[in-house]
Amino acid sequence: MGKRVIVIGSNFAGMTAAIELKEMLGRDHTVVVISKDDYFSFMPSLIWVPFGLRTRDEITFPLMPINRAKGIEYHNAPVTGIDLRRRLVTTSRSEHGYDYLIIATGPKLNYDAVPGLGPKEGFTQSIFSLEDAEAAARAFEEFLEAPGPVVVGAVQGASWFSAAYEFLFNMAHQIQKRGLEEVAPLTFVTPEPYVAHLGMGGFHGATAVAERYLRKLNVTVETNASVREILPDVIHLEGGHSLPFAYAMLTPPFVGVDPVRACSEIVDGDGFVRVNQYYQTDPYPEVFAAGVSVSIDPPEKTPVPCGVPKSGYLSDRMARTVAHNVAASIHGGEMTGLPPATIDTKGVLDTGKGGVIMSGDHLLEPREHSWLIPGPEAHWAKVAFERYFLTTRRHGNV
Repeated sequence: MGKRVIVIGSNFAGMTAAIELKEMLGRDHTVVVISKDDYFSFMPSLIWVPFGLRTRDEITFPLMPINRAKGIEYHNAPVTGIDLRRRLVTTSRSEHGYDYLIIATGPKLNYDAVPGLGPKEGFTQSIFSLEDAEAAARAFEEFLEAPGPVVVGAVQGASWFSAAYEFLFNMAHQIQKRGLEEVAPLTFVTPEPYVAHLGMGGFHGATAVAERYLRKLNVTVETNASVREILPDVIHLEGGHSLPFAYAMLTPPFVGVDPVRACSEIVDGDGFVRVNQYYQTDPYPEVFAAGVSVSIDPPEKTPVPCGVPKSGYLSDRMARTVAHNVAASIHGGEMTGLPPATIDTKGVLDTGKGGVIMSGDHLLEPREHSWLIPGPEAHWAKVAFERYFLTTRRHGNV
């Protein structure tokens, strides 16, 4: 009798896992995707949206046609509950039983972590969802009409530091292009103990390069910073220091989405799924996780808490491992082990006009394996990757 596999989520990890798994299982088994969004969004390009360099149509595509063409059952609805004991996923519209479950939901943006954080209930902009990036674009147009100090960075507990750096560099380029340096000074605020720590212990040589680049841009840097509260035009840090702003973009902490956080038997304190080397939960061997949903311990303790980044590259590799292991479990094959603490991580920091590429080979020892490229090559490398990724994924090729 055929097995039924549900994949919750449909971005980097979810899409890759579903398509890979369907190709492995064929028609004898059913793969179901449940997603709150009806489109795929290329998250790395969100840094360009606030500056009018990308539109929604350029970095998204609909999911239904791809899933239908692949023979994947697709449901566009938010998941409202997961019953691990009954093997049941509930959405706002229906209930779905499963034999295997893959959690690839991505994160919830925890704007409640700091009073005044975020674009909806707070006073800062965000680039961590398409809707928020579009709101940041509208705020940027308003900023150009009445420019003033700009603060970019991350609050304590944040993990996606690369996006904050990229946004900073692109903002600096936009300010320089418009001749606003005198009226719009830039400040970078971060919980990192030093710049280019990136939540992973840093990259060999990257800190010195980043510091030189920030000095060249006349950026004031606040490291080991913990944000106490944010008011409409000022950010108050712990210790009494305050940063006035006319425009601010701060990275929030990530936590697990609500229905996953409610699964207390398989998640950590932040609601991310605890997995073994097979990306499988120990209490429920039929439940797997991939992408940002996975719990990974920080490689080191920092004075101000920093999360561990989980890039699209990591998410894609996790998803492929999960797809293989679910198929192996169904077919009676051997599963592949890939400890989360040693998963490869690669990334590009785009600076708009010029930049650096930073890449580490192991999460535990990033200083040992890294390389840097100054100049516009970083920007074009990211553009090339964006075009390649979107072209292949639009056709359902993973």
